[in-house]
Amino acid sequence: MNRQLKGKINESLASVLPITMIVLILGITAAPIPSGILVLFLFGALMLIGGMGIFTLGADISMIPMGDGIGVQISKAKKLVVPIVLCFTLGVVVTIAEPDLQVLAEQIPAIPNMVLILSVAVGVGCFLVISLLRIVLKIRLSYVLIFFYTIVFIMAFLAPEDFIPAAFDSGGVTTGPMTVPFIMSLGIGMASIRSDKGSADDSFGLVSLCSIGPIISVLLLGIIYKPESAVYSSETVIHIETTRDAAIYFLHEFPEMFREVAISLLPIVIIFCIFQLAVRRYHRHQVMKIISGFIYTYVGLVLFLVGANVGFMPMGQYLGETLASSEYKLLLIPVGMVIGYFIVSAEPAVHVLKKQVEEVSNGSISQKMMGRSLSLGVAVSVGIAMLRILTGISILWFLIPGYAISLMMTFFVPSLFTGIAFDSGGVASGPMTATFLLPLSMGACSALGGNIMTDAFGIIAMVAMTPLITIQMLGAVSVIRTRKAQKYMEAKVSQVEDCIVYFED
Repeated sequence: MNRQLKGKINESLASVLPITMIVLILGITAAPIPSGILVLFLFGALMLIGGMGIFTLGADISMIPMGDGIGVQISKAKKLVVPIVLCFTLGVVVTIAEPDLQVLAEQIPAIPNMVLILSVAVGVGCFLVISLLRIVLKIRLSYVLIFFYTIVFIMAFLAPEDFIPAAFDSGGVTTGPMTVPFIMSLGIGMASIRSDKGSADDSFGLVSLCSIGPIISVLLLGIIYKPESAVYSSETVIHIETTRDAAIYFLHEFPEMFREVAISLLPIVIIFCIFQLAVRRYHRHQVMKIISGFIYTYVGLVLFLVGANVGFMPMGQYLGETLASSEYKLLLIPVGMVIGYFIVSAEPAVHVLKKQVEEVSNGSISQKMMGRSLSLGVAVSVGIAMLRILTGISILWFLIPGYAISLMMTFFVPSLFTGIAFDSGGVASGPMTATFLLPLSMGACSALGGNIMTDAFGIIAMVAMTPLITIQMLGAVSVIRTRKAQKYMEAKVSQVEDCIVYFED
């Protein structure tokens, strides 16, 4: 276990170090950083490194085996009613417990918090059921995605303009680090019992479909309530003078984060206990290992979220404000792209996705290939988000063609890449995006005097969209390489056959 933990922490160090170095370089060049914010950031970086390493180890030994086991049992059920009820309940319970959903509810005060939370949770529950039915009925993922995204964009034209970016952001926010490993492994478990050719392709796609539910829910609430506007009130960053002040500030944040993460993890633990008592799937040794994994997951996520919320959020907001206030406003675009390229590797759920993709594809899609494709996608998305802040262009001018291109590509790339691509969008838009990139865009938008709800919000939606194209491009390249290899082998075989015929003559 110690060796595994050391390996995970080394991975997280390699992920967090680049973004830390970029911020420090900006601090001594374009945006000199006040000592208080810098101390918070460095403390936060250390917590991110330790927290991500512990969390990913915990997810490997608890969330993934548990989701896989429940998925297998669901697939074995003779009657479809029980799996449908179970999937809906899982989707609702896990979503209500997601900490990021509480933040989303506060951002839209025109709609009562509990109404929004329950609506989004029901949306995720319904789409988890749709994911199950898709796997059982063997419906191609691209058809389901095209149908529901058509509904989404029709609703977007009917909803108030201020709600559109927040609605699309909600799709990424609600599939957070707590739910993604569980939902992904649930899909792999449900598809693993099938032995047909498309079982591996159907292992992915649950996260992408579950991301649609919150978008539809928030748009629907905007249409029903018809509020004039959505308002966001930003929080003031506390003034820090010494390292002791920073340490005290972090210590004050821990009790609240311990409570929030406990509330998030408790429903999953209860589901595991009920599942184990009902089917007795795991032996005593496996149960103890999964319980220890839950503890690792809990501690790791607390450290990670405290580091991100307290250390990275004020830094993101400060950099955005400083760069936008300077005479070199256009620097926001290249700086944002560089930050976006490296920050995605600091998302805890991204490590889970890359590992599962490599395993399911039998190594044909390596973790390095996945990482580079995700990084390129996020870099482009952050660049577009900064361009939107500078120009005020509506997000629909990017989302509609972006999703149109990604949905058209589903007919030209292998189904496995489609599922992976659309899942990666939800995975990439995690807590690092919410606590660093979103404050970065809000700080820049505020300094430029723009509308935060229409211009700054939407960056999470952009981060969730561009990997759909880059990952599928990876699939297209893979198809081209495979065809070239086949032609090369056919040519070699033909040459050998010609030689045999020659010598026989």
